[in-house]
Amino acid sequence: MAFHTLRAAPETTRAGVFSAAFPPVLRIAPGDTVEVQCVSGRAEVLPPAGSGMMAPPELAAVIAANPGATTGHILTGPIAIEGAEPGDTLEVRIERIEPGADWGYTMIAPLAGTLPEDFPDFTLMHSAVDRARGTCTLPWGTELALAPFFGVMGVAPPPAFGRISSKEPRVHGGNLDNKELQAGSTLYLPVHVPGANFSVGDGHGVQGDGEVCVTALEMCLTGTFTFALHKATGQRMPRAETPTHYIAMGLNEDLDQAMKQALREMIAFICSRTNLSREQAYAFCSLAVDFHVTQTVNGEKGVHGMLRKGLLF
Repeated sequence: MAFHTLRAAPETTRAGVFSAAFPPVLRIAPGDTVEVQCVSGRAEVLPPAGSGMMAPPELAAVIAANPGATTGHILTGPIAIEGAEPGDTLEVRIERIEPGADWGYTMIAPLAGTLPEDFPDFTLMHSAVDRARGTCTLPWGTELALAPFFGVMGVAPPPAFGRISSKEPRVHGGNLDNKELQAGSTLYLPVHVPGANFSVGDGHGVQGDGEVCVTALEMCLTGTFTFALHKATGQRMPRAETPTHYIAMGLNEDLDQAMKQALREMIAFICSRTNLSREQAYAFCSLAVDFHVTQTVNGEKGVHGMLRKGLLF
């Protein structure tokens, strides 16, 4: 059970894409822990000179290596886990998340977000981050407590998908933008290629459910993850758990369909852990499971259902 460090650099990152064809930049064994540095941003969103907000040298190097890049999450990885095979489940324990810069940004982009017809212009806002206090100060003076998580955590997609954008969350995980996945939580991802090939990025300092303007507090974060394997589970969709809740997820361009998928996933989860019938599980969801709109801005919208631990098991 070794400890590894993976720094962000041009040769360890990719901008805006997932593919089963990408070779791993690190190979580890199940049970190993990896500290992964992630950077966020591009030239157009960096703080202005004289602001006192400094870009980490790793971010500057990645930006320089991708001239002209205007979109896409910067993902660190992939990390291959020895013995992972299609049909398995990769367990990703999120041990720790630490800010990697003293600032973050929030952006409104034309033709994006939940209300593109109301907000057609590009708007960029920078917020100062106090790492010691765990807070950020918004441009108009409001202070918020940080609640950091990674918007993108995913394995390689099925090979048939080819090269896909990191924008849309899918069966491989990816841009889930689920604010519940903070330190102490665990993400379960279905494996589609040998090694699983996990990548992570899109650091968020704080976000509300919905992520309505298309960005959270986008910032550099460093995460520490421990990886485990569950063999031949046949899991189809990402699932998660926090210290207090089990989480089922639904992803679809239609929010109603995303809700239905999250509900079906939660019913299947309850039935797999209990002797309840599907009808009983369905009714129980209506009584005791809270369904939240995860995000409405990634093309594939998200809904996640939360079942408090201790109610059934």
